[in-house]
Amino acid sequence: MYRVKNEIAGLLSEASSLPREQIEGLLEFPPEPEMGDLAFPCFNLAPQWKQNPAKIAEQLLEKVKTRPGRYWSRVENRGPYLNFFLDYTILAGELFKEITSRSYVSQWCNRGDGAAVVIDYSAPNIAKPFGIGHLRSTVIGNALYRIYQATGFNPVGINHLGDWGTQFGKLIAAYQWWGNPREMEKKPVDHAYDLYVRFHQEAKEDESLEDAGRLWFRKLEEGEPEAVELWEKFCDYSLQEFKRIYRMLGIHFDAYQGESFYNQYLEKVVQEALEKGVARESQEAIVVDLENYDLPVCILRKKDGGTLYVTRDLAAAIYRYQQYRFDRMLYVVGSEQSLHFQQLFKVLELMGYEWANRCNHVPFGLIRFKDGKMSSREGKIILLKEVIEKSISLAYQVVEEKNPQLENKEEVARAVGIGAIKFGDLYNDRIKDIDFEWEKVLDFSGETAPYVQYAHARVCSILRKAKASGIEYNQGVDLLYSWEKEEERSLLKQLSLMPDRILKSQDQHKPSLLARYLIDVARDFNRFYHHCQVLGAEDKVCRARLEVIKATRMVLQEGLELLGIEAPEEM
Repeated sequence: MYRVKNEIAGLLSEASSLPREQIEGLLEFPPEPEMGDLAFPCFNLAPQWKQNPAKIAEQLLEKVKTRPGRYWSRVENRGPYLNFFLDYTILAGELFKEITSRSYVSQWCNRGDGAAVVIDYSAPNIAKPFGIGHLRSTVIGNALYRIYQATGFNPVGINHLGDWGTQFGKLIAAYQWWGNPREMEKKPVDHAYDLYVRFHQEAKEDESLEDAGRLWFRKLEEGEPEAVELWEKFCDYSLQEFKRIYRMLGIHFDAYQGESFYNQYLEKVVQEALEKGVARESQEAIVVDLENYDLPVCILRKKDGGTLYVTRDLAAAIYRYQQYRFDRMLYVVGSEQSLHFQQLFKVLELMGYEWANRCNHVPFGLIRFKDGKMSSREGKIILLKEVIEKSISLAYQVVEEKNPQLENKEEVARAVGIGAIKFGDLYNDRIKDIDFEWEKVLDFSGETAPYVQYAHARVCSILRKAKASGIEYNQGVDLLYSWEKEEERSLLKQLSLMPDRILKSQDQHKPSLLARYLIDVARDFNRFYHHCQVLGAEDKVCRARLEVIKATRMVLQEGLELLGIEAPEEM
């Protein structure tokens, strides 16, 4: 579709004097097939030509209708639009060649040239169970990692673990009073969280516990051996549990660097801000006044000497640039932290770091869970591992019901169950809050991962049957085939849009655009499947349609892979 738009834009640019890039951006898809495949709205020429758009469309038609086009067969005007009808024989031939050679995405989406992109995502808190609340950052960040990698960048996935702060003093104190070494060995994260919850319950009755928690954190900051040993134990146990969940989800990180890693750089950052005149002392604290930028004061160091999240994030940003020389850095963090990142980026800019404008906050809304039975710890945390296990169990029931003879039901159920969780999040616009509902997530006919996965499995089934029948379909398409059925054309055009959807997903940092595209591909394939006979059709027709099906398989498979979702060949 890039070639098609480029050809039409070049033609219209000569006829109208509008820049080619502007015309490409204005081209749109008509709502009905009989109105053409691509339409150019003439409204933008009205001020310049001083005529009504319908008249402009007539005049443009006279200028371009005699010009030969490689990708379009005819052009006509309809009201204020100039409508182009594609030559599907040419489109199909080039499309199949590129998709099946696996150069489709790399040829049209390779824009990174190896530039580094640091992506900060997931970031659970040490000594607390991995809750459903961290799902969005985890799967959105992972999808962006994969999309950047596919488009020629060199992504660096960083898990910025919450492993420092007063809460660890509270946890150490709680372990000293109520900890059970055997329970810690058996279920370390659960036991640590139980202790943390108990601490806060007891502190409601006895405020002195808060003082004890602060004392133990001070000991930790000062390197007191007992405090450090317990803290390291909590970190090691938690990281082991987190990595187990990441393996279940098929998610990878290049570095695990918690907040504590940057302790060694904090004083240097504060002093640098002071020396550059960015920060100043105020009531014994070190602050950056951002009032001129419509932002509240940013505190780098409290009067008691303690630092804040923003101090650590400043140190982390500087360290990451020195380490990776990134082209851009993304923070996949909830929208409630928007003010924090506005302050962070502004302070970096004021400190003279020219790369500050390459830092981007990728915010997202909350995830709400309606199924109260999955709630634990008095409803405060919904454990992600329990969500994963339940999803796989429900997927197994669905697979067992639909295909009881399937040999690898457990493997497929895992792919479908985990895919459903990821897609259920990624399909939604990341800015919006979402409601997680099992009946929607695992619906084989709805806008879900199982729907797309089932379309892929159906495609694979057709290709297996064709191979078993000895049908040759890898010799290329007969260029005389005319692709007359609307369902054929709709699917072909949909397949041609994949690079565009990938790049838009990247530009807007919205994997939802790619997820929704895969739903459109699956839907158009199902229409094609029900209206266009493949096996049993005339030889030329059969081979041409098998090429469409083979291309559909590769688009669905690669698209799901970019979202971090498996594409089973049988379901």
